[in-house]
Amino acid sequence: MNYDKIFQERLEKLKQEGNYRVFADLERYKGSFPRAKNYIGNKERDVTVWCSNDYLGMGQNKDVIAAMSDALEKCGAGAGGTRNISGTNHYHVLLEQELADLHGKDSALLFTSGYVSNWASLSVLGANLENCVILSDELNHASMIEGVRHSRAKKIIWKHNDVNDLRNHLSSLDPNVPKIIAFESVYSMDGDISPISDICDVADEFGALTYLDEVHAVGLYGKRGGGVSERDGVADRISIIEGTLGKAFGVLGGYISGSKEVCDFVRSFSSGFIFTTALPPAIAAGALASIRHLKSSEIERADQKRKVKHLREKLDQHNIPHLSNPSHIVPVMIKDPIKCKMISDILMENYGIYVQPINYPTVPKGTERLRITPSPVHSFSDIDFLVNAMNELWSQCALSRVVA
Repeated sequence: MNYDKIFQERLEKLKQEGNYRVFADLERYKGSFPRAKNYIGNKERDVTVWCSNDYLGMGQNKDVIAAMSDALEKCGAGAGGTRNISGTNHYHVLLEQELADLHGKDSALLFTSGYVSNWASLSVLGANLENCVILSDELNHASMIEGVRHSRAKKIIWKHNDVNDLRNHLSSLDPNVPKIIAFESVYSMDGDISPISDICDVADEFGALTYLDEVHAVGLYGKRGGGVSERDGVADRISIIEGTLGKAFGVLGGYISGSKEVCDFVRSFSSGFIFTTALPPAIAAGALASIRHLKSSEIERADQKRKVKHLREKLDQHNIPHLSNPSHIVPVMIKDPIKCKMISDILMENYGIYVQPINYPTVPKGTERLRITPSPVHSFSDIDFLVNAMNELWSQCALSRVVA
């Protein structure tokens, strides 16, 4: 059997559908983000990045870089292995304490990524709570879906952000079985925000644990960057808050925060924690510096809001369709995979604008888009240049506009 031929045929089908992913070869400029260098064969060019999840530019922050450099000199490059084998580096201890404080919880537990923290935590909770039922929002991230699937617990998918549908499902369950409601605060593709308080009301009514993914909200919302749950004053009502260090905090890693018991439970039973090499101390030190900075600084969040508002206003002036939502994520709708990839390529080639096309399976077919994430390090002139370039392409490519 020719396996390579099978692989190639599947890849060709992806390309024909417009869903084949091409990753740009980029090198970010320290201190000059969103500027980056794009390598193409033997050539290179400067581009402006518009789709990074480094939402506040903290990956370029001087305090973060200095903290990482200092820890690198003190501790060396790696953690030396799993925490079970090599012990817990003191930077891990400090970071977990800082994360627990950020969310007003007793404890926190670090993982190597946000994906792993969701997968590991949901899988171990669902597998070890006898007869557990996990109620998962239909638009939850792939990492949450994988965690639920791996747990082999009974799964119920409820309509996106529909509290009444959630209540109906809960009311049909045995009151005595363990129940976990898994959902996100900011949904990364549409940019909408969940009704956390209402979901907590239903959870209290039916005695369910709440598991909230704040990956696209930590650092960005709340007075100290604790996420939407902090902003809305409901963090204390959430059983487990999960987050990432790789987006608004600008570094790498994931975590959960909650009671001492739940964090110790996941730590003790999760293969995704026990058998994975720990985060390098320098990474933990950088995340620690970033969290501490954003706990006290409102400058980055306020500036980002101004940039998001300006971008939406400019798109509206040119009737370029984008999803209306209350978050920092601006999805510009193309609704065709071939055109979405084509527009992305032309923006990169002719204008030096990098914004990755978002196609199936990340989003449903027919909802293809350019996902734009303005940050404090984008200038107003950057935004004007981006929208003017898109306006030209909308005319050249006969793309649909919003009817005034």
